[in-house]
Amino acid sequence: MEPALIGTRLASAAIGPLLKKLLVSDGPGAGLTGNAPKVRLSGLVSFRGEKRALTEKDVRGLAETLVERSLGERGEAPFPADETEAVAHTLGTTLLALGELDMDDVQAVRLGHRDLARRLRAAAPAPDGLSTDSVLYLESMTEWACLHILEFFTQRSTFIARSLVEQTRGQTELIAKIDEVIRRTPRVDTRDAEFERRYLAHLAKKHGRLTIYGIDLHDSPDRWPLDVAYLSLEATGSAGPTVGTTVGTTEHLLPQPREQAPLRADLALARHDKVLLRGLAGAGKTTLVQWLTTSAAAETPTDGMSYLHSRIPFVLPLRALTRHGERLPSPDRFLAAAGCPLTPPEGWADRVLAAGRGLVLVDGIDEIPEAERGRARDWLRGLLDTYEGNRWLVTSRPTAVRDDWLAPEGFSELTLAPMTRTEVTTFVRRWHRAAGPEAAAYEQPLLDALRTTEHVAQLATNPLMCGLVCALHRDRRGFLPRGRKALYEAALSMLLARRDRERDMGAPSGLVLDEAPQIQLIQRLAYWLTLNGRTTLDRARAEAIVAEAVPAVQEASAYAPDAVFAHLLQRSGLLREPTADTVEFVHRTFQDYLAAKALVDRWDIGVLVRNAADDQWEDVIRMAVGHARPRECAEILRELLSAAERARDRQTRLRLVLLAATALEHATEVPLEVREQVLARTAEVIPPGDPDEARELAAVGRLVLDLLPGPEALSDEEAEMVVIAATHITVDAALPYLARFATHPALDVRAQLIWAWQRFEARPYAESIIARIDPTDLRFVLTDDDRAAELLRLGFRPDQLEIYEAVSDEQALALLAHCDLRQLMLVRAAASHALEAAVASQSNLEMLSLQLPREVPWRLTDLPAAAPLKRLFFRFSPEDGLQGLARFQGLLHLALGSGALTASSWRELAALPRLVSLVIDADSLGSCPADVVLPAVGTLSLLPGARSSHSLEPVAAAFPALRQILGRGLALHGAEHLQPSIQITFS
Repeated sequence: MEPALIGTRLASAAIGPLLKKLLVSDGPGAGLTGNAPKVRLSGLVSFRGEKRALTEKDVRGLAETLVERSLGERGEAPFPADETEAVAHTLGTTLLALGELDMDDVQAVRLGHRDLARRLRAAAPAPDGLSTDSVLYLESMTEWACLHILEFFTQRSTFIARSLVEQTRGQTELIAKIDEVIRRTPRVDTRDAEFERRYLAHLAKKHGRLTIYGIDLHDSPDRWPLDVAYLSLEATGSAGPTVGTTVGTTEHLLPQPREQAPLRADLALARHDKVLLRGLAGAGKTTLVQWLTTSAAAETPTDGMSYLHSRIPFVLPLRALTRHGERLPSPDRFLAAAGCPLTPPEGWADRVLAAGRGLVLVDGIDEIPEAERGRARDWLRGLLDTYEGNRWLVTSRPTAVRDDWLAPEGFSELTLAPMTRTEVTTFVRRWHRAAGPEAAAYEQPLLDALRTTEHVAQLATNPLMCGLVCALHRDRRGFLPRGRKALYEAALSMLLARRDRERDMGAPSGLVLDEAPQIQLIQRLAYWLTLNGRTTLDRARAEAIVAEAVPAVQEASAYAPDAVFAHLLQRSGLLREPTADTVEFVHRTFQDYLAAKALVDRWDIGVLVRNAADDQWEDVIRMAVGHARPRECAEILRELLSAAERARDRQTRLRLVLLAATALEHATEVPLEVREQVLARTAEVIPPGDPDEARELAAVGRLVLDLLPGPEALSDEEAEMVVIAATHITVDAALPYLARFATHPALDVRAQLIWAWQRFEARPYAESIIARIDPTDLRFVLTDDDRAAELLRLGFRPDQLEIYEAVSDEQALALLAHCDLRQLMLVRAAASHALEAAVASQSNLEMLSLQLPREVPWRLTDLPAAAPLKRLFFRFSPEDGLQGLARFQGLLHLALGSGALTASSWRELAALPRLVSLVIDADSLGSCPADVVLPAVGTLSLLPGARSSHSLEPVAAAFPALRQILGRGLALHGAEHLQPSIQITFS
């Protein structure tokens, strides 16, 4: 029977007096006085009071009356007639449960009559033996009774007073919570929003164009839209902390790759919140800074760059910030120091960074003197300590700062990789498309030359050199100079002399200067900058240097010095004004080249040798050897070797010897005995002693391939080091050498060969090396579809795979279906139910690492239920918690990533008897129950959580076998509760 039908038969006049017998009235007021803080329902029912007005018999009689009156005049029952007594008894039992409920009248009204009825039925014994019709009748009857009960509550004199009290308390609590939210999320001032709109528009315009060298020969502009000209390059490096993860905490969990798999350089900050990016001159570091800036400033993010949306870029070129050696700026001076003409609202930069909305781009650590780099690091540390949640990028030449220079601050170190053959092809096609229809005829001949002519391919390894090769090839009607020195000479000729002449521009500045006098004057500026460790100088200083040199340059002496300087600045194509009062070279490479020429002209060999260990001078010295005559060249090389002998540490000796070997490649003519001496000294450092030396050796270039020994007389360790060196020389000539090691039995040698596959073109490397390698115990690192397809084509069935996000879902599924895996590392940027099912079907997995972003959740129910998992790593804690984790009784190593554990999750961990190492969020320590014990865990790694301070007190009882605690950036206390033998490492 429906409640509405019952209501028509039980008028309020009839049921009201009956139900009021159940309830008692209080005196006036809200019932706040007395022994109890609240008036409970048990105090409102007359059969529960100290002086009972109703007995249990009375209540059951009342229930019988309610049932009788609800049946109507004819007494037709909505349930079997023989169940009438049982129904009345059950209703009485339900009403008696009213006194058991732990709530007051206001709470009951807020609950509603249906939920109150459910509470009554839950508190009373379940109906026993009644038919379905009887049960449904009782449900309707109970709801109708509860409706009248609530009506009675609202009429009580205490109800309104108590409701007002409850509302006041609730409003006070709500206001306090809203105040806390406002405190934690500062209101964005409307002035801030308006300024940010103007500032982002300014950045998009300032950084949204890119100079493509050589395109301005005729009628083409020299600056092109960045989104047209930009070429995304790859970055590689040692594995660093991902966003929300701490380096050094998972090495014991997973067999780590020797270097991180390549990733798009412009996506590095999506995976790592702090990056130190190294790259050679011309490799594209500053262009990357421009791209990140414009991507963050764009209203509609480009492909893959949405992670920068709502970030506020701060572009900080160190060369401009410290040209006078002044103190590096605080956030309120960022814009002014970088030459931005806009004036922000007071405190704006601080608010942006404090809210974690900043994108801080520090460009050119190598472009300030070495003595100032320590001060720059201290400045950066101060910013990092003050502001959290921002993204940070610092760029540098490869050897400007030592390895791990910013590692204690949580920076991942990546290096821009040389352009691959495919990237070079893409660049050449874009260059010729940008240069216009006249250049189209030269595109394919240049691509053919890059493929067949080795010395041309060696030059085109970064965007700057590739652009110069394109420009010179077109300018010289398909003829290219041989060697780096000849390339720069041709480029200078093109920029200084031929450009205006071929464009029939006459003398727009009123001066006519040939190439030689311009070089003589401009190289004075390069000399001063290099000697003083700078890349930018004041315009007044530059004018003075030129004015001092003009009288000695016969062709220029006929003109006023200020006119000569203006001509060089406006027409040479080598100089530019980053601000109204500063001057710099358009690229550091041109400064190095001309400084080297000036040093050779002055024969300042002592200056060269004294600075040989300074990374800023490496290219200068190499080019000086290229400029020098044979006798001068021999002297420079001998002095470098002598300096190496005098060096006190091996690293400096190695650096100087390799510098001599690198410089040898630039020499036009060298006496035979000097060449042999350099090669002999180089042979002393081959094979390299460790991976760092191997990579430094590789920096010499393809010349090293002729010096590296074959596998026959090498130990396994020596073989590994020479293979590391060769795999970092990414030219086709390295493939025959590496192929000699394809059948090497040492696992480390074969593992390095497998890792290096990502640095070369997929098919040639696969056919030369991968096809001949023994795959036993090897982890195959697959960074794209090409490598995945080659693995499938060769029929390999490895049992260890690393599949990165650039591998499509289709190829990943094909690999998982093809292989029976023991170890799998899966890196994804988006969810795929098909991949989840494919992973779940891997029944033999012993190690599984799921590197997924927070927005791509993974659940324990998605794991292969029957797999004998021993190692399990999540970047973020599973979405469904740890319920069921205990079924993996063989787990030895577990990393749960970011996300605090609950008490029930701790109990799941305690059910893993063999667990020996654990990585968790540090916030989880506070939720560890006192009775939880993980008896075998010896290594505990803690990740930074939401709280800034954590107590180690729960660790002592929960981890009785603990030997080591690892972490980073955590404030801990309570170490006195631990055993003294426990090692705590926090860098």
